[in-house]
Amino acid sequence: MTSDALRHLRQATDAAISDRTIVEAIRVMSAAPSPRGRERATATRLAAWARDRWPRLPWNLEAVGPEGTNLTSTAGGSGPELLVYSHLDTSLSGDAAHDRWATGLDGPVAPPTLDPVSGLLSGFGLGVARAPAAAALMGYAAAATALRREGLPHRLCLLLASAGTHSSPFATARPASPSPSAASGVSGVSGEPSGIDEYLRSHPLPAAAVVAKCGPPGVLYEEPGAIFLRVRLDGAYRPVLARGADGGLLAGLGAVVAILESWRAEHLAARTAPGRQLAAEAGIGAVRGGLAEKPDLLPGLVELHLYLTTVPGDDPGEIARTVLERLRAGIRGGPLERHRVSVDAHMVHPAGSTPPGAPVIRQAIAAWDDEHGAPPPPISGWKGSTDGVVLRGHGIPTARVGPAAASDPADPRRDVFDPQELARFARLYAGIALRHALGVPGTRSGRGT
Repeated sequence: MTSDALRHLRQATDAAISDRTIVEAIRVMSAAPSPRGRERATATRLAAWARDRWPRLPWNLEAVGPEGTNLTSTAGGSGPELLVYSHLDTSLSGDAAHDRWATGLDGPVAPPTLDPVSGLLSGFGLGVARAPAAAALMGYAAAATALRREGLPHRLCLLLASAGTHSSPFATARPASPSPSAASGVSGVSGEPSGIDEYLRSHPLPAAAVVAKCGPPGVLYEEPGAIFLRVRLDGAYRPVLARGADGGLLAGLGAVVAILESWRAEHLAARTAPGRQLAAEAGIGAVRGGLAEKPDLLPGLVELHLYLTTVPGDDPGEIARTVLERLRAGIRGGPLERHRVSVDAHMVHPAGSTPPGAPVIRQAIAAWDDEHGAPPPPISGWKGSTDGVVLRGHGIPTARVGPAAASDPADPRRDVFDPQELARFARLYAGIALRHALGVPGTRSGRGT
């Protein structure tokens, strides 16, 4: 009887899911920039659009900080809750003048385009979250509508969150108050809460969650954590005409980079382990020093900003102290020896995992099998961290699954998707929701491709 009910519900959600509607949702999200913490206009616009299409479902706006907003919807009223999660913000701001220091590109980004020949959709910010977020919204609405029409008990929630991308507090924040380890040059900085943090603070914890994000082909039940490191070198400010033989901080930057790259190789080698879906990574993502309008002055402060993805057990304080020790040893006896070095660490969140036999993982695997005609391939060495790890940090069993993004060769700021593939993932998200409501962790619905 349960298999028959699942098959019947799947037929209803399949009929309701449209790649055209997903493309329309993406266009609504793409109508204006939606940088981290400033998603209110996008959330408001998307909520109005969703209310027109699914007026029987509630679409709520919840403020996060002065300019951020979560878009939420809750369907049903009984049973264990499944949260379907993605986010509204993009990694790049959408302001070409600001983003060019990462992209190297000056021109504005064009709106999403649908190629009339290939049928492929290309647009800015689609791979970060917009494409899977639109598929998640579509899948949630289809599943909630089908369950309501059949009068079946269910509790489904959708969260398209504010501030879902990672952003370093070291970009604008002052150093934290001295910690017990501050004498060694290591300190920490507290970050602003993300939209998912705010949601979990103000809502009951769900029984399980699905994170709709682009990633590897398959179902992730493990994800790396994330840490920001800031390396600071302080020295005497002086004009270029009095530079001296050492050349100042920037002249010695190559040696610092070499030390950090050598540390990275050892750091990653110590974290290689078979049987894991996740893996560690580290890299220098930004360098700051001097005044561009006054290059006749040697900087008295240079910063290097690093991003790390982490494995279980990684401690930000220990990592920062190790980096500091390597730097001090590496510059000893050289022109930078007289400069003060410090390392600040901020953990966004630790690595997290869900038991692979958890019902939501089995439901995701079964839904994948339905849509692809085969079980999901195994995953290893995945280095992408999302704020979905926050859910695992609260003890919530969580599956992450989503389409793979391709870069537009004409503009690497844009991602390319087949709308029919996005519809497939919308059906997959709906399938997980239906299995959760019916309590059938690993049952196929009988439709495969």
